[in-house]
Amino acid sequence: QVQVVESGGGLVQAGGSLRLSCAASGRTFSSYAMAWYRQAPGKEREDVARISWSGASTYYADSVKGRFTISRDNAKPTVYLQMNSLKPEDTAVYYCAVSPGRAWATHQYEYNYWGQGTQVTVSS
Repeated sequence: QVQVVESGGGLVQAGGSLRLSCAASGRTFSSYAMAWYRQAPGKEREDVARISWSGASTYYADSVKGRFTISRDNAKPTVYLQMNSLKPEDTAVYYCAVSPGRAWATHQYEYNYWGQGTQVTVSS
């Protein structure tokens, strides 16, 4: 019903920047809550950032506040994650999550569709 495709990952030095993109396609809904999660080797998946359909409400993990910015374009729909001042501890596979039919989603289980992930590696 909904396909999710991520892009923009890569290898950067500490202090560098990357912009991740995630596009949803297929069946259309009146609203889409969207989010970014990440998972590092040997670690559990954690939520990084979330955004409401209107874009007015956002959530950021404490570890990325002030460095990462989530935004969206509802015409596509697409969500972006601008990552600045990257640190080695940001190294992980980043996943885009989509919750069709919701203006806002808080819990991981509310996100029904997921991308395949894009690798972000930050070298020291």
